[in-house]
Amino acid sequence: MTDGATPAASGPGYLPGTDMPRFIRDMMAFVGLGDDDLAAIRRSAPVVLRHEQRLTATLYDHFLTFARSAKFFLREDGEVDAARLERRKHSLGRWLRESAEAALTHEFSYYLLSVGLAHGHRSQATGAIPPHLMIGAMSLAQTALAGVFESELSHEDAAAAAVAWNKLLLVQLSVLMLAYLPPRPVL
Repeated sequence: MTDGATPAASGPGYLPGTDMPRFIRDMMAFVGLGDDDLAAIRRSAPVVLRHEQRLTATLYDHFLTFARSAKFFLREDGEVDAARLERRKHSLGRWLRESAEAALTHEFSYYLLSVGLAHGHRSQATGAIPPHLMIGAMSLAQTALAGVFESELSHEDAAAAAVAWNKLLLVQLSVLMLAYLPPRPVL
């Protein structure tokens, strides 16, 4: 916005999947994710990574308490598929580690898109992860991270980390949601 009421010229439209770094830059600008936020994420990374296993276990334990999310981790006999659950925890840990680096590289942007596609286009009998569960999972991650920051950082650092991670996770959620929408140009 240039004057608070008129949108600034945005240039020609593009399909996000064809230029993920641009899409991420655009979303970072939209949510106000700047250098100070990226620095706060990197400063909080050691705390996050110390709690990686607990965070991933907490999220997946939560998923298992609801039938609509648990079904993605069950065998045909209705029991938890421990091997699948461990693979998912490992994948979530990788995402958390890469997010903590706050290195929004070309490779990472397409990694995020591939995660969204994997969740939104599953070929398993359980089908795709519904978008509302993806959104809910991101909220659970934000809440869990805020709890870690509150317990381990000064009030000021915890607030800065929580705000910065919130912005980062919203950018990432925007990428994940691309898998659920028909391709259309971003203007």
